[in-house]
Amino acid sequence: MGRRFAGHVMRLLLINPKVPESFWSFKWAVAILPGKRAVNPPLGLATVAALCPPDWQVEIVDENIEAVPPHPHADLIGIGGMGVQAPRQRELLAYFRERGYRTVIGGAAASLMPEKYEGLADTVVAGEAEYVWPRFCRDAEAGAAEPLYRETGEVDLKDSPVPRFDLLKLGAYANATLQYSRGCPYTCEFCDIIVMFGRKPRLKAPAQIGRELDVLRGLGVRSVFFVDDNFIGNKKETKRLLHFLQSYQGACGNHFSFGTEVSINLSQDEELLALFGAANFNWVFIGIESPDPESLKETGKSQNLREDLLTSVRRLHAHGIDVLAGFIVGFDHDTPSTFEAQYKFIMESGIQTAMMGLLSAVPRTPLYERLRREGRVRDGVDESDNTRARSNVIHKTMSEDVISRLYTDVYRRLLSDSGISTRIRNKLRYLGARHYSGGYSLGQSLALVGRLLRKGILPGGPRRLWLFLRSFPWRRPSLAPTVLADWIAGLSMRRFAADHLWSVADLRLLEAVEARIRRILRQGQVWVNAAAVPQLNIRLGEELSRRSIRRAGRQLRRLMKGSRARLMLRVDALPAKYLRAFEHQLKRLARHGDRVYVELSDGLRERLTIDLSAFNLVLVA
Repeated sequence: MGRRFAGHVMRLLLINPKVPESFWSFKWAVAILPGKRAVNPPLGLATVAALCPPDWQVEIVDENIEAVPPHPHADLIGIGGMGVQAPRQRELLAYFRERGYRTVIGGAAASLMPEKYEGLADTVVAGEAEYVWPRFCRDAEAGAAEPLYRETGEVDLKDSPVPRFDLLKLGAYANATLQYSRGCPYTCEFCDIIVMFGRKPRLKAPAQIGRELDVLRGLGVRSVFFVDDNFIGNKKETKRLLHFLQSYQGACGNHFSFGTEVSINLSQDEELLALFGAANFNWVFIGIESPDPESLKETGKSQNLREDLLTSVRRLHAHGIDVLAGFIVGFDHDTPSTFEAQYKFIMESGIQTAMMGLLSAVPRTPLYERLRREGRVRDGVDESDNTRARSNVIHKTMSEDVISRLYTDVYRRLLSDSGISTRIRNKLRYLGARHYSGGYSLGQSLALVGRLLRKGILPGGPRRLWLFLRSFPWRRPSLAPTVLADWIAGLSMRRFAADHLWSVADLRLLEAVEARIRRILRQGQVWVNAAAVPQLNIRLGEELSRRSIRRAGRQLRRLMKGSRARLMLRVDALPAKYLRAFEHQLKRLARHGDRVYVELSDGLRERLTIDLSAFNLVLVA
């Protein structure tokens, strides 16, 4: 990219790569919600956009709600993302660099391990962006961008701008996102937060948060997630912010419903609890990790040892604050009995969104360094998503097979119909009055209930319907939105687990479908990759008919519904007269889109009208 010529305005395309399907993506739940496509928007990219020179033309594309344009009108491609998005980051970088675009990579993954992106992108931006990104922009305009920009100092969040929320399609997300602080005072051995942001929380001023809320309110947003890793890391200053938010909410008719991430000691501060309620915080995510004190001591989770954890959760519920929580199994002190203890705690606490993961060693963390010295890091295993039935940690006493089997068994029981219903009833016994309504109009709420019944409850048969009705708060109808949200979350997690955790791919079904597809397509290429997750590969050419497309689509839906197999669909050419038939079959496969990979020629992709963001889109230079 040469020096900017007179009158030329820099055009920047920022891309949030597609996130692999996991419990965190809540794909099924999002499909139930009216008009939503994903849970949270890419706040980091909106912040980077606000740091650009005012005359730059900036566009944000989130691959989780829309397809990446194959030929963007841009001078520069910027890609963000976390570790779990790293494979897609590499694909996007290779695609755009092959086509002659200048590329820059940033975000959490690049900040932790910038060396892994050396040679993949023209420039790597490591660390917080507020100071180094404007410097990169100046150099990029002059055609003199360096290979690496690293923030080594401490960023004052008072210098952080109001994110460019206007560049995000906020209506497609369940929440909008804000950030109040960075850093956490605690020293959990497995956590990379203090590696990136330090132990002393740095904060925005309340007036800054007010300006960001003003913009979001103007854009019609009602649900806001503060993405801080520990919103109460500095309790004195958080109380000052909460007083501000209470006044702000009072002035705008309690417009917003808030949620955030906190440490469990929120439950032990009555003043803080009262302020959370007054500011209309309806839920919090807490890293509970384990009910076993020895495991908590092992990992340095001292803040979870001050009080019985079940008591803490129930006190939060009593104040009308719903609890979402993270749990970990696989600490050195854990044994097979730990899995049963986790199950009992989650059931008794009534926590519906219980993200139980296997202990993973993330590079640069104290845990990773210790286990690497001990020779207990398993190479070749992705550490970025701990909700899979495999970890990169080699346990001291339990085999990988035992851990995987016990882990999937716990989830099988938690996500059974009775497991979902019982947790709701256990929570309702302690749940105090709430102001949570979901943020939808009456018409939207009724439509949501209808979709939940039609797509979630009734397909489970009479027993699921009975358990749903049994869990409904008939005597406290104000809690109905909470119960509906819990059923949606539980069934969404169940759908993911059924596809990715406990289903064993039916190879006989795969082989049968492969044989039938071969007969139907005749001239097409059809083959199977036998791997941990088997994949059916299909390459289509000109030799098609409407009937063959329809019959092949029927077989593919049978395969995707009946197994956890993946599908790779490559289409080099397609006669125009069969375009609509092909689109129709793609739409019917969209519900399984997280397991469907689609590679299309440029000419065909430009002729399609279907939204391809539901699938894993393979980009070929």
